Amino acid sequence: MKGLFKSKPKTPADLVRRTRDLLIFVDLGGLDTKETKRDEKMTELSKLIRELKQILYGDSESEPVSEACAQLTQEFLKENTLRLLIICLPKLNLETRKHATQIIANLQRQQVQSRLIACDYLEKNIDLMDILIAGYGNPDLALHYGAMLRECIRHQIVAKYVLESAHMKKFFDYIQLPNFDISSDAAATFKELLTRHKSTVADFLSNNYDWFFAEYNSKLLESTNYITRRQAIKLLGDMLLDRSNSVVMTRYVSSRDNLRILMNLLRESSKTIQIEAFHVFKLFAANQNKPPDIVNILVANRSKLLRLFADFKPEKEDEQFEADKALVVKEIAELEPKE
Repeated sequence: MKGLFKSKPKTPADLVRRTRDLLIFVDLGGLDTKETKRDEKMTELSKLIRELKQILYGDSESEPVSEACAQLTQEFLKENTLRLLIICLPKLNLETRKHATQIIANLQRQQVQSRLIACDYLEKNIDLMDILIAGYGNPDLALHYGAMLRECIRHQIVAKYVLESAHMKKFFDYIQLPNFDISSDAAATFKELLTRHKSTVADFLSNNYDWFFAEYNSKLLESTNYITRRQAIKLLGDMLLDRSNSVVMTRYVSSRDNLRILMNLLRESSKTIQIEAFHVFKLFAANQNKPPDIVNILVANRSKLLRLFADFKPEKEDEQFEADKALVVKEIAELEPKE
């Protein structure tokens, strides 16, 4: 007879609903209630979040089931559980925060009837990005919110919001934070924002060229921090060599100030920075419509540049690099000064 009265196993939607109830309890200050009751609820919440993660990711014994994932995703986005989880993250213990971060990241990829419904949710709740970005200012939350943010900007509408917001200027400071893990995470998000959605990035760079590259040059390329300079010159090459940014590239390589910075980077003691700087410098040399001041700087520094390139090669043999270098050397050797 006992078997007849067993409780039905909870569905993914049931688990999400109970999680939501407990998150509301936490959000409304439930942590101030009697200690025993509070601990019970926080223990239950941690257990539920673990179970939700297991549904989405599977475990060592079973793969995730698409129907269960779809049901969980729909319920999660229906009644603002996603918002509650982000807001309550600071009140969770470290292990539960990690599971919560993985859940929110996974929801961005879950398709329901062939649609990424998290994209629609975030479009209506775009202010959540303000919370995630501000997380870089909190050492305890930065890596959790950073991981969530990178998954959210997989959606073009979200990336566009962040690019066009005042938050973009903050990234130049986040990248230089003294905590290495946080600064590296911010740099990873910054790179994702500037490389993932080609047309959106091209529009952003064109519309914000002046302030963006002024900050980029002074705070990143001319930073006193070696890692910051190395990451910045690599990302600059990725951006300028992308065909969708051809208009911005042409403008960048027509500036004598930009050329001066690149020539300084070519003289770095770090071989890695030198090689990455060369990939940008070659665009100045290859530009068939060089302004007179660019030509004259190259002519004035011709002997130094040709001497530098004579022994200039990456650690591994690279035919493409050698071909590019030969073209740059030829171009510089044949330049005539301009009035």
